[in-house]
Amino acid sequence: MADVFISYARTDKARVAPLVAAIEAKGWSVWWDPAIVPGREFDDEIEAEINAAKAVLVVWTPTSVASRWVRGEARDAADRNVLVPVRFDNAHLPMDVRAIHTTDLDGWGENPAGPRAQEFLNALGMLIARTQDAQTAKGGIAPPAARAKHFSVCVLPFANMSGDPEQEYFSDGITEDIITDLSKVSSLGVVSRNDSFLYKGKQIEMHKLAHELKVTHVMEGSVRRAGGRLRITAQLIDGATGQHVWAERYDRDASDIFAIQDEISKAIVKALRLRLLPEEKKAIEQRGTESAKAHDLYLMARQTYITGQESDIRAAEAIIRLCARATDIDPRYALAWALMAWGHYQVHRVKGGRCDDGIAATDRALALEPRLAEAHAVKAQILLQDGDADASAAEVAIALKLEPESYETNRSAGRLSYQLHQFDDAIRYFEKAVKLMDADVNSAMMLISCYTVTGDAAGKRRAAELGLKRTEAVLAHDQQNSGVIAYSVYALAALGDGDRAKTRMER
Repeated sequence: MADVFISYARTDKARVAPLVAAIEAKGWSVWWDPAIVPGREFDDEIEAEINAAKAVLVVWTPTSVASRWVRGEARDAADRNVLVPVRFDNAHLPMDVRAIHTTDLDGWGENPAGPRAQEFLNALGMLIARTQDAQTAKGGIAPPAARAKHFSVCVLPFANMSGDPEQEYFSDGITEDIITDLSKVSSLGVVSRNDSFLYKGKQIEMHKLAHELKVTHVMEGSVRRAGGRLRITAQLIDGATGQHVWAERYDRDASDIFAIQDEISKAIVKALRLRLLPEEKKAIEQRGTESAKAHDLYLMARQTYITGQESDIRAAEAIIRLCARATDIDPRYALAWALMAWGHYQVHRVKGGRCDDGIAATDRALALEPRLAEAHAVKAQILLQDGDADASAAEVAIALKLEPESYETNRSAGRLSYQLHQFDDAIRYFEKAVKLMDADVNSAMMLISCYTVTGDAAGKRRAAELGLKRTEAVLAHDQQNSGVIAYSVYALAALGDGDRAKTRMER
């Protein structure tokens, strides 16, 4: 059975075909029966396909709106919460589905990388993932991430060969950049940063790793930086055979880092014989800055952000300093402005007072890149902290539309939902946040609170166990982190371990 069932009018076949191509490029199977006869009654095959579909894409046009078969399929999908509607020619929607958000595709230009296409593709992806998660939770077998005509890759953290542990941020940053670049290729599935970094420093056979993550290929590499010179090695391995598909070594000046990353991403696409759309090529080449030094400072700040905690004012102040230096070098570096805003937010969260400097930094970021989800997400948290929930909600809505799979977006959406006492929504967002960022302790703590309020004892215990595990990881190298100690005490108390909580509190 197919992942996606497409409901449409036969006369709209030419319009539907590019939608099918965009969906199949994501690796999802599609049932749309281009040979269907107009006015054909439901038969066993159609009924079986629509009932089994993880998502139903309804293509509204003036013709399909008049079709009782399309309307019936739409109502059935809406009842099962699997409906994703799109519209052409400003078609007048049936009354019973008008409340469901519909993507207008007039002028979409058949561009699968464009914002309108990404909107309905993201919606389909969320429904497909939800079904797979449910199947896994029930003990079923989730469909493989990669299909016969769809490649997928896990980019393992590049090894730091510089002989200096302080350079770890640089090798990790390069890994994240390559993951981000490859994620822009619509025909390639890419394992998230969080799942990839779970294997950091571990020895594992490539075919076993590929099987665990259900990917077709694994990429690994190393970074050595010394004396203004840079050596990066990278290799792509077939997950089934363990054979090298591609390998290269780059010996360059350190200022050539952007060119090297571009070359690696394009080499992977070429090795897998994928089609790189012009828009995707352009997106990969956009770095946010042309300054290698500014980028290096941003990577330092980013690493501090990832490994630090929300209660850690030392980390927040370091982020501000590093991002200030980056924006001094390149005042148009929107990502650095957005991350600086996060630092200001954390400082004011501890010290109190309105976060005007944080708002100013987000406004600078958004003036440069209005579609930067990270900036909208942190602005939402600042506004919520400053008492403007309505403005915060507007920013969260924008961030969710731009990057529904972003860690920052889901964390901010969770905070807002919690503040509004929408605890089921908060749980959904915080659960996604902890999956997207393995260093996120705060979201695990928020989940303890959410599950406590909703009376879900099992959920509370799972969240407390996760939170305790993550606090222990932080305290192993930072025993004096008072904020994380407090989190640890909270998790132990939630687990009913009062004695350990008391001992930890007295440290």
